[in-house]
Amino acid sequence: MSMTWHSDAPPPVVTRAPGHWVRVLWRGGRIVAVIGAGVFATLFVRPVERRLHGLARPWTQPITVWACGRVFAILGIAYDLEGTPLDGPGAVVANHVSWLDIFALNARKRVYFVAKAEVAGWPGIGLLARLVGTVFIRRDPREARAQTAMLAGRLGVGHRLLFFPEGSSTDGLRVLPFKTTLFQALHGLGEGGVRVQPVTLLYEAPEGQDARFYGWWGDMELGAHLSQVLGARRQGRVRVVCHAPLAVSDFPDRKALALACERAVRAGMGAQPASGVV
Repeated sequence: MSMTWHSDAPPPVVTRAPGHWVRVLWRGGRIVAVIGAGVFATLFVRPVERRLHGLARPWTQPITVWACGRVFAILGIAYDLEGTPLDGPGAVVANHVSWLDIFALNARKRVYFVAKAEVAGWPGIGLLARLVGTVFIRRDPREARAQTAMLAGRLGVGHRLLFFPEGSSTDGLRVLPFKTTLFQALHGLGEGGVRVQPVTLLYEAPEGQDARFYGWWGDMELGAHLSQVLGARRQGRVRVVCHAPLAVSDFPDRKALALACERAVRAGMGAQPASGVV
């Protein structure tokens, strides 16, 4: 993420219940096994799939959906889907709360994350991101035309592209103003009937825990947050609220499109205008 949101209040202090590390190892080991199985299956199937279908992924898409769904089952986090996920090509935009978001948005319908080009070089994560078909882009106006063509190619084979317009994850209690950069590429494709679906992610903390339990933001360490979630004796719930898709061609420019998406996501949360330091 190019910018990081910082809360005015410190992150919640979570007390470890007895058996914390046992749960971390038990759940973490099973999740690693599931992801490993998904990676192995994708590596095995993808070469043939690529030869027969090119960019399309009719065989490996179900693998990703299965793995992401299993993550929530292993964690014990209840999963509710409201509304109907976008069917066919288009874009999905959502508020950004945690590393859990990628699993939540892929657990019912496969989406392809749009990430900054630097992610491709990150150890481990970059390899996994490339394997699952992440779209890498550079925030350079000189490459706007090439990036638009690349997105068009992905949409042409039926992909649903996902990005987080806030530009940063938060505590899950608010929606930050949407940045309009990536909406420009979508708006350039508007005459082709491109649709964008706003999605609201709502995390309900485990009983007795801080409402921000699943949020991951600011300078919070990933390892500590993973331990917090994996080791929780009781888990909460995630609600994925899919709003009506918006036709890009109905909006005069990227700013109007971004604002409409932001309002839909904010309405799903019932959030007030964002506070805190960006």
